[in-house]
Amino acid sequence: MPVRLYRLPSAARRLLPDCLWRLPATDNTLYLTFDDGPIPGETPFVLEQLARFDAKGTFFCVGDNLARHPDIARQVLAAGHRLANHTQHHVSGWAVSRPEYLAEVVRCQQELDALLPAPEARPLMRPPYGRITPPLAQDLRATHQVVMWDLLTCDYDATLNPEKCLRNAIRYSRPGSIVVFHDSVKASRNLRYVLPRYLEHFAGQGYRFAAL
Repeated sequence: MPVRLYRLPSAARRLLPDCLWRLPATDNTLYLTFDDGPIPGETPFVLEQLARFDAKGTFFCVGDNLARHPDIARQVLAAGHRLANHTQHHVSGWAVSRPEYLAEVVRCQQELDALLPAPEARPLMRPPYGRITPPLAQDLRATHQVVMWDLLTCDYDATLNPEKCLRNAIRYSRPGSIVVFHDSVKASRNLRYVLPRYLEHFAGQGYRFAAL
């Protein structure tokens, strides 16, 4: 059985203190995020589900997908959600040099800025796979808020039963959680099962869903 870390241990979080892991738990708010889009089929599905519950989310986009599907990205913005940076080609910060990685972030940000009404003062960025080094995080601090997560749903795991995916997503959520889903083909089976039921469960508990 694969080891699934729905929430990273506090020791791992301390290695990246400048990253955003969770928002203050001042009320029953969850911060839903969606990685790897925009993708035809999957991203519009997410938008439909969020609209049913008057929920807002943050979409961490791959620059290549933005270039291929700008109309879907515009739909995300028109619905009141936020677009954010997930590098140009979904690269691992452990696999490329610091200059290469920073160039990936810059290229993705150029794609985002071409879609936004005005450039953001400090845009959001999430490292693909969560793989980033402390020096890279420090480099990015000057231009971006690096966002990690409080809960990784593991929806991308094809060996994970959808019911179990939902059960653990509910179990590990708490006020202020930054929750990761994926609007990707790979995650489609679990995403389409879990997201509507997750929204319904927490809406019934009096939670609201906000963008970062």
